[in-house]
Amino acid sequence: MVQSAGFFDEGQLVGVLTTQPLDRLLDYRAPEGGCHLGAFVEVPLGPRKVLGVVWAPGRGDYDLSKIRAVIRVLDAAPMREELRAFLTRAADYTLTRMPAMLRLATRAPGLGDPPSMRKIYRLGHRAPDRMTDARARVLEVLRDYGGLAFTLKELAELAGVTSSVIKGLVKQQALIEEDSPRDLPFPRLDPDRPGKALTDDQATAADALRIGLRSERYGTTLLKGVTGSGKTEVYLEAVAETLRMGRQALVLLPEIALTAEFLTRVEARFGARPAEWHSGATMTERRRIWRMVGQGEAQLVVGARSALFLPFQSLGLIIVDEEHDTSYKQEEGVLYNARDMAVLRAAICGARVVLASATPSLESWANAQAGKYDKLELTARFGDAVLPDMRAIDMRQEALQTGRWISPTLQRAVAVRMERGEQALLFINRRGYAPVTLCRACGHQVGCENCDARMVEHRFLKRLMCHQCGETVPIPTTCPSCGAEDRLAPVGPGVERLTEEAVALFPEARVATLSSDMFGSARALKAEIEAIGKGGADIIIGTQLVAKGHNFPLLTLVGVIDADLGLQGSDLRAAERTFQLMRQVAGRAGRAEKPGQALLQTYQPEHPVIRAILGGDEEAFWRAEAAERQAAGVPPYGRMAGIILSGPDVGAVFDLGNALARADGPLRQIGAQVFGPAPAPIARIRGRHRVRLLVKAAKGAPLQDALARWTAQIQIKGDLRLSVDIDPQSFF
Repeated sequence: MVQSAGFFDEGQLVGVLTTQPLDRLLDYRAPEGGCHLGAFVEVPLGPRKVLGVVWAPGRGDYDLSKIRAVIRVLDAAPMREELRAFLTRAADYTLTRMPAMLRLATRAPGLGDPPSMRKIYRLGHRAPDRMTDARARVLEVLRDYGGLAFTLKELAELAGVTSSVIKGLVKQQALIEEDSPRDLPFPRLDPDRPGKALTDDQATAADALRIGLRSERYGTTLLKGVTGSGKTEVYLEAVAETLRMGRQALVLLPEIALTAEFLTRVEARFGARPAEWHSGATMTERRRIWRMVGQGEAQLVVGARSALFLPFQSLGLIIVDEEHDTSYKQEEGVLYNARDMAVLRAAICGARVVLASATPSLESWANAQAGKYDKLELTARFGDAVLPDMRAIDMRQEALQTGRWISPTLQRAVAVRMERGEQALLFINRRGYAPVTLCRACGHQVGCENCDARMVEHRFLKRLMCHQCGETVPIPTTCPSCGAEDRLAPVGPGVERLTEEAVALFPEARVATLSSDMFGSARALKAEIEAIGKGGADIIIGTQLVAKGHNFPLLTLVGVIDADLGLQGSDLRAAERTFQLMRQVAGRAGRAEKPGQALLQTYQPEHPVIRAILGGDEEAFWRAEAAERQAAGVPPYGRMAGIILSGPDVGAVFDLGNALARADGPLRQIGAQVFGPAPAPIARIRGRHRVRLLVKAAKGAPLQDALARWTAQIQIKGDLRLSVDIDPQSFF
């Protein structure tokens, strides 16, 4: 029997959810001293010791004499009921097994390890027998900081001395060396520290967010503001109100590269840096954040989508910045959309959500139109900045040399900016040097051996790379098909080829290239972005990385090399994404006092999306796009799910797909349709053949339940795999 407050006495049966790929809870006996519901535990599983969480009372439907005891309870705050409910409901929504969800919530190393220690140094009680300039600087730093302790590296950097100077002061007893836990609380943020002066629009929006927070009830607000309108300052005021209420806040950003500038703004507003959670954080730092969040000692977390699964003690606010961004969709492993999961988590724990964007997703726009979300709008840029003038360059009228992509009109505009000492951005949404390498002798296009995808030339790395599986090979000198030598030619432009062209056209210019695969670390990418922001380049060549929230004060011209690129293909969101990307990229121009201009090179200036981008009537675009989707019955006015089947034998994969298509009774019961099976657009990745089915249902249909019953009819054998993607964002 479970005692009050969900506590299990020693020897009682507990049901433990482990991170292992099992389809049920495992029964164990509570250890000596007992354990709480939600406790993180180490349990025996065969010969191994594995991590788990006490999830429920044990069922007792197993030979009781064979049930083993929990080895130990880990030194971590038990998982709260709201997080257990969130994982359960997220698993039900995404049709994911619970062990995979638990792995998302325990992505920190050494959770069961004893507290890790490090050496710190503070002022001692004796003066050194001989004072030097270096020693004096060390002692002065410690006095200036009111006797705070520092690590060896921190103190050496602050004082500008070597570590041997500090070690010498320890021997003299002028400094004291102590052991201190690594997992320390984060510095307290001061919500009452003055922020930037807000415009009337910003102040009104900030007040509305504060009122929502004080209700202490769930609610979602779409914060829509033109690029440069100061959305960040508005939602930082909501963060301040959350901190005053003693609750925690989470800010999700779509790219690691955005965090450096954002952290600087947070520090200026609150006087200290928040916890930073993303793939670039060290393992030690991840463990510290995980523990401190659970203890309420991290008030604000800034991070990537996986930060949603941290064990917050009292989560009061979730900000999803650039909420339209496709990188919020996890495309491997557990397939989830962080925007939707943020809303789910907030609804469970009574928190508020702010979805911020200049170009919101159609889903969020529709929810605001329907009254499900509140909507706040900022219609003007902050301060003296004005929105850029947007124009099309009709490439049918341009005299462009073969192998060139920068039109004469755009070239002249860049030259004018350089004469003024301003910056220009040339944008193309293609990584690498060229998307295709073609043999001029036989027409063969060099492809990946493991995938049905072309190899992309990365000339700066002297490699061909597959953007699906990551495989790289040296650039060949002979054709892999016909053996002809020196007949391979790059076809089409990528960001590296554009850089080469810009250097040739503007030999005096300082050219910087921003692409996610050109930097060895997140830190190096951040440093380059900071340098550009301070005027360290005349021309910036970039992929979609540059469209996301960066602020380059000297940037007054944006040139889009191929505005038609995203309009190709069968993706139902192609128009929406092109519109968002072009508006976001154009919004990089003219964010300070000097006016900006955006020039879009296009062969289709009459295309409705291009006209909508140039016309600036965003509401008209959303209404037209919404009407098309509604007529077709697709998201957000209908429901869709993608089924991807894969395996090494293409025949077996198609057999499985055909068996599924024939057994569609559970789907027909809810009025859903099945399309396929058909080869996926990229039909082979990492040596596995891929077949796709698409399920379409009405908006209110109980799709997950029907999908679960449908897929349960088919036994998946051997190397075959089946994954379900609810509301797919990409169709590769």
